[in-house]
Amino acid sequence: MVDIEEPGEENLSVTAPKTWATGAPAVAHALQYALGQTSVRRTALTLLNINQAKGFDCPGCAWPEPGPGQRHRNEYCENGAKHISDEATSRRVTADFFGQHSIDELGRASDHWLNQQGRLTEPMVKRPGADHYEPIGWDEALGLIADELRALDSPDEALFYTSGRLANEPAFLLQLFARAFGTNNLPDCSNMCHESSGSALNETLGIGKGSVSLDDIYDADLIFVVGQNPGTNHPRMLSALEETKRRGGRVVAVNPLPEAGLMRFKHPQKARGVIGRGTAIADQFLQIRPGGDLALFQALNLLLLQAEDERPGTVLDHGFIASHTTGFDEFAEHARKTDWADVLEATGLSREEIEEVHARVLDSRRIIVCWAMGLTQHKHGVPTIREVVNFLLLRGNIGRPGAGVCPVRGHSNVQGDRTMGIWERMPQSFLDALEREFAFTPPTKHGLDSVDSIRAMLDGRAKVFLGVAGNFVRATPDSDATERALRNCRLTAHISTKLNRSHTVCGRTALILPTLGRSDRDVQASGEQFMTVEDSMSEVHATRGRLGPASDQLLAEVSIISRLARLVLGEQPTLPWEEFEADYDSIRDRIARVVPGFDDFNTRIRHPGGFRLPNPVNQQKFNTASGKAVFTRNDFTMLRAPKGHLILQTLRSHDQWNTIPYAMDDRYRGIKGGRRVVLVNPADLAELGLADRDVVDLFSVWRDGVERRADGFRVISYPTPPGSAAAYYPETNVLVPLDSVADISNTPTSKAVVVRLVQHVST
Repeated sequence: MVDIEEPGEENLSVTAPKTWATGAPAVAHALQYALGQTSVRRTALTLLNINQAKGFDCPGCAWPEPGPGQRHRNEYCENGAKHISDEATSRRVTADFFGQHSIDELGRASDHWLNQQGRLTEPMVKRPGADHYEPIGWDEALGLIADELRALDSPDEALFYTSGRLANEPAFLLQLFARAFGTNNLPDCSNMCHESSGSALNETLGIGKGSVSLDDIYDADLIFVVGQNPGTNHPRMLSALEETKRRGGRVVAVNPLPEAGLMRFKHPQKARGVIGRGTAIADQFLQIRPGGDLALFQALNLLLLQAEDERPGTVLDHGFIASHTTGFDEFAEHARKTDWADVLEATGLSREEIEEVHARVLDSRRIIVCWAMGLTQHKHGVPTIREVVNFLLLRGNIGRPGAGVCPVRGHSNVQGDRTMGIWERMPQSFLDALEREFAFTPPTKHGLDSVDSIRAMLDGRAKVFLGVAGNFVRATPDSDATERALRNCRLTAHISTKLNRSHTVCGRTALILPTLGRSDRDVQASGEQFMTVEDSMSEVHATRGRLGPASDQLLAEVSIISRLARLVLGEQPTLPWEEFEADYDSIRDRIARVVPGFDDFNTRIRHPGGFRLPNPVNQQKFNTASGKAVFTRNDFTMLRAPKGHLILQTLRSHDQWNTIPYAMDDRYRGIKGGRRVVLVNPADLAELGLADRDVVDLFSVWRDGVERRADGFRVISYPTPPGSAAAYYPETNVLVPLDSVADISNTPTSKAVVVRLVQHVST
């Protein structure tokens, strides 16, 4: 039996956090990881094709590439190189591996160890009562799923989950299959991350997407980077911010933790980034308390209103407000009631710091606000983003060059999947277009999102779970409840490239269905295929795999979905699944007739670099009830931890992609050799009677009385805001209560968990 044990947390070492990011060390770390996964030749082939016009899109994040002709030959970051090398690995997981390891044994392995075993190579099944996976043929595997789906009392007892790794073509087919089957149960990873952004932007601007382009980023006078760590989560954003600075723009970073990438960036492809000091990115850093962003933007909006009072007609854009917005008077009346004592308590900032930012705002004509999970994963995430929109509307910073909203997506095609219909609440116009194109009536009852899907599985209302890409168990909150939910299913099936924790949490019958990766060549009956993705800025472009598949038993996601749909739904001339599998152009022809903005898809996507989807906001057209952008009134809320407790935010380490750690290190935060750490302000440690490197157990506090705990965490003295702490997910997802969600969006509040730290007692 192969040893699954890894070095423990006793190997932990901690140094001072870094004050700059990237540079030559990032190149060295990326190459070291790549060469540890595969050969020199395969590494070169992979890295020379990533993010190139005729290559494959990096699955690591959704930050856009410059246009063709403007891209570097090495148009990728450290983490992108690691991610694609992780997919291109020469390591393989075969049937013999599953014969050696029981499911129970694999369930005790770490996320890191599971991922490092390599690419999945053949379909596997766990039959009822068994504790090992065994090989199964594709026909039988798909037949098992089809039998379970057809045996359900209602289509709504099935769940069709996907992550943002899925490209547009299979995403479109997945939602088509689910709706033709009869359900809108299409939970996805966006439910756990940017759902708050979509909710707020749809309400205020009429579209749930960002409005800016890379050129806007370059040309902005002032960019806010809020609740976001570009140096780890989307490092190529730093090169865009460097260009902003080069053109005279300024950057304000707003975040609970000081992040190296926002202090100083050393561009690894330029001399000043290798031998020079690099570029200071943030002109001002606001170390805000978790959840204090709503109060910050309310204070800035109050200051703008007061500045207009002092200098009438010179601060606000009254023409824009009058012509293109509604609700200003009600907003302004509410904003003027902002209480500075509340603002200072919620933010942890001084009034002088906020007024310094206000001065920068007054000095800037074109302003962009970028944000990520630090805003969305709070109970008041939606009101916070609405307040950001208020801030931009006041000076007309919506719908003009160099200005706008910029929610930065973390997963490579999470925005594209939503555009393709992966949403439990697609608008009726989309469903009507499906009906016209495919001659069936889609269900109109809203489906289940990710959190509600867990509840449905726990209650026995959902009995079949099909996961297409992703790692549902480790991406979701309340880990114990999520695992109980999946084990309550009659069947769980995961379409995956690599082994992960979700494969060890099985329904009565469980399937692992191995699929092609983004970098793998995809050859179908009509020849070699390509797929498409949409980035954070609505740019749609092609992605073509260049590597030989990890196994001759792999099927493309399009093939798996199409074959399963045929088995479940039978032959229907209006749903030509066999045609879709044979030639992806036929899928794109249908997308062109169903999805707005994709007309003449097959022609336009073959232009180098693809095309950008239209955004009506940039023509100052708003698809709201009034036809105008909406000012909103957002009540101030503040999460207060009881005495002896802290507010915990979960976050990623630098050597991590979503739920998967590539290594046990967090280089920029100075942490090496361990992940079970909790970062705490030294003053809080003293008040709690704890010392640096003490071992503690974390307990979350929630009104349902359920004890949620994560044991054996090493305390690290770290410059977190007073009253707060930080720790890595997925290890601390167990602490996030299933019912602790954002208002309206139902997004888990992973950045606002009330915890107490208790000295660990060894048993």
